[in-house]
Amino acid sequence: MFPNLTTDIIPTISTGRSNLISTCLDIQDASELHKDYGREQADVIMNIVGNMAVGQVSGDTAKFVSEKIDRIMQDRESLSINRSDTSISHSKQLEAAVPASRISTLSSGEFVGLVADNPDCKIELKAFHCEIVNDHESLNREIDGYRPLPEVRAISNGIVERNYLKVKQDVRDIVDSKIERLLSDPSLIHLVIRKK
Repeated sequence: MFPNLTTDIIPTISTGRSNLISTCLDIQDASELHKDYGREQADVIMNIVGNMAVGQVSGDTAKFVSEKIDRIMQDRESLSINRSDTSISHSKQLEAAVPASRISTLSSGEFVGLVADNPDCKIELKAFHCEIVNDHESLNREIDGYRPLPEVRAISNGIVERNYLKVKQDVRDIVDSKIERLLSDPSLIHLVIRKK
């Protein structure tokens, strides 16, 4: 999370889309928001975001994401056996599409989330559970084809030290010339603060 995130982020997120502003927040866990901004502000931030991609989290954050993704009808089958009879009953039950327990056990590269749509471009299936699959063979072939960067010139510690000292001297010269200009102009001399 950005340490300089201010309370102005809420209006930026809520009105941003209509003003073609794309706000992207990256937090490790919702508890960070609660700690830094209080529960009320954190809840507002978490509830006004349109798109959400979440990796493995647990606790309240997993529960929140599970509830935000919503519920779906699941077919259930129960089997009852007694001495004289066996019965099977079928029912439909409303359950979390992605339970919090599943979110807390996601593997590396697995994500769940929601995407927002626009009125002119509606998305039918907004919730997702996906995995990034890397083609390691292709990546290794690409890496094997890398050529080393050509050496433009040899750099030694002495060259770096000389450049550093030259830049430092250039800055001193610029500061001295500006101070000299201020001291020589009566209308600007008041800008110079003298040490006592």
